[in-house]
Amino acid sequence: MIPIYKSVLFSSIGLALSCASSLAQAKTTVTIATVNNSDMKRMQILSESFTATNPDIKLNWVTLDENTLRQRVTTDIATKGGQFDVLTIGTYEVPLWAKQNWLVSLDSLPESYNTGDILPAIREGLSFDGKLYAAPFYGESSFTMYRKDLFEQAQLEMPSAPTWAFIKKAAAAITDRSKDTYGICLRGKAGWGENIALLTAMSNSYGARWFDENWKPQLDSEAWASTVNDYLDLLTQYGPPDATANGYNENLALFKAGKCGIWVDSTAAASTITDDKQSSVAANVGFALAPDNGLGKRSNWLWSWALAVSSSSKHEEAAKKFVAWATSDVYTQLVAGKEGWAHVPPGTRNSLYRNPSYLAAAPFSPIILASIQAADPNQPTVDKVPYTGIQFVAIPEFQSIGNAVGQRIAKALDGDITADEALANAQWVTEKVIERARFIGEK
Repeated sequence: MIPIYKSVLFSSIGLALSCASSLAQAKTTVTIATVNNSDMKRMQILSESFTATNPDIKLNWVTLDENTLRQRVTTDIATKGGQFDVLTIGTYEVPLWAKQNWLVSLDSLPESYNTGDILPAIREGLSFDGKLYAAPFYGESSFTMYRKDLFEQAQLEMPSAPTWAFIKKAAAAITDRSKDTYGICLRGKAGWGENIALLTAMSNSYGARWFDENWKPQLDSEAWASTVNDYLDLLTQYGPPDATANGYNENLALFKAGKCGIWVDSTAAASTITDDKQSSVAANVGFALAPDNGLGKRSNWLWSWALAVSSSSKHEEAAKKFVAWATSDVYTQLVAGKEGWAHVPPGTRNSLYRNPSYLAAAPFSPIILASIQAADPNQPTVDKVPYTGIQFVAIPEFQSIGNAVGQRIAKALDGDITADEALANAQWVTEKVIERARFIGEK
């Protein structure tokens, strides 16, 4: 016979274990699909703060490279698979997917979230019919990053607003292959968000456009030929070897290692390449606006990596709670306390650019803000076009078109085909996709 006190003890232990088991089972698992850049990796680490204050929510992370993320997320959302609760998507996807009712509106975020503080251009790009459908984690444009020490050695001075002609001249002057120093690094990896993002923004400054006002593809134009030929010349003559393997992350690594003299890419790179703990050239980094060609349009794009909630999510409220936390001022303060103000996610809120602590820690912040504010997705090209978007065309078909054209340009960069062959094939592919889209639309 078990003594009474032991019976009570065993019952208490059993009850405690039962309660613990029930609490564990009651946890809501929120699955987050995100991109493998440094800001998102930091968010994953710091999310322990979120789960500490929300013990009923468990976070499951799926971290992928940019091209794979887009493919997986697009497939899941279009098929209503429900694999992901929180999606890392951008300015291209949000309006298109919101129109399809694939995303949950974020208009019910608490008043303390202060959506009015979000930069207008970023907020507009993540909205549909006046409602916010994704919360910006960080906003970006593109600009020119360069090695001041190499420019001094070559007796060159980077203009605050360079032209592509100057960029080519400078890249030639500072290239030293014997020291693995390459005059310029640009995205060469195929993909609508990789080489095509850079090339589309670049083409805008050359007077090119994807479509005329009647939706006739224009890839066989002289402006596109000039863009692609200059791009290929820059990378084949002054760029690193195997450039078709290099997207944003790969070029970031090359620049940090001191192998790139000039890099035209995302403003999001600024805090990393100026951090002496991560970058061997931190003390010698300079910034300028994205290049132009004297036609009134620069190569600066507008983008935001943002967090959205899938309409197929079975954990909508928990997902929205995480999105609100990760894109709030609370998260900004957390990053500032752990990593320093220079590493907080940039380009999303007006208040950040009025914060003395941030401005002191991030001397590059004015040019980032200027680049974001100067980007005009509603009038992205020299000549009129029927579409919006700067480094993309805001139509559902662009993802497949951009990927196909990106592959052709990469083949030209590898030397497998000529620039003329790449553009002729790109024109044909684009015409076929648009014709099919029109046919389906008319049925």
